[in-house]
Amino acid sequence: MFVVFDLDGTLIDGYDGITDALGFAMQRLGRVPLPAARVRGMVGEGLERLIAKAIAPELVGEGVRLFRERYAEVADAKTRLMADVPEVLDVIGAAGHRMAVASNKPADFTRRILEARGIASFFVAVGGPAPDVPPKPHPEMLRRLIGASGASERDTVVVGDMEIDAEFARAAGCRVVLVPGGSRSEEELAAVPSDGKLTRLAELPGWIAGAARTGFPLHPRIGS
Repeated sequence: MFVVFDLDGTLIDGYDGITDALGFAMQRLGRVPLPAARVRGMVGEGLERLIAKAIAPELVGEGVRLFRERYAEVADAKTRLMADVPEVLDVIGAAGHRMAVASNKPADFTRRILEARGIASFFVAVGGPAPDVPPKPHPEMLRRLIGASGASERDTVVVGDMEIDAEFARAAGCRVVLVPGGSRSEEELAAVPSDGKLTRLAELPGWIAGAARTGFPLHPRIGS
């Protein structure tokens, strides 16, 4: 199985860094910074959308520049792993499943964070927006990850914490599993169509094992 993880709210809790950088941009542009709880609910649709919602559509360019200036300084120190992440990745990898990350962060930032948190080696690829790759929920990022991995839509599952992750997976013809705790609660995810809803990430290896038993084709472990 090819398992494609969302980043913020699924693998990492980076909301302190995002809130800090957004507040920096907002102050520089004459706005009052937003509380962390509100920022948490706004994350997930890409930086341009976050700036447009938090500041103003006409200030997206300057807001993005200021955000990235500050975020580069605070991202490492203000990012931590979500609960159970190293253990879950270890179990999934040991079972022979390939993994990747698809985020609306630039791929270079994502790689830097994964390296800083010591989990980069688990992933065969990292996807992010680019001039020819729209942000999620457009499926192009996911299609490219699937193509590069040699997987197929049928044996790919997206793991995320928001509606946008479900839309992203469905747009590419893939399965999706949702885990609360990032930007959305269990109650908020209840109405979002998915192939599985977990209460915590630690349940994911069991869900994958069950899906494999019911017909997911499995790939040989990398290096075998």
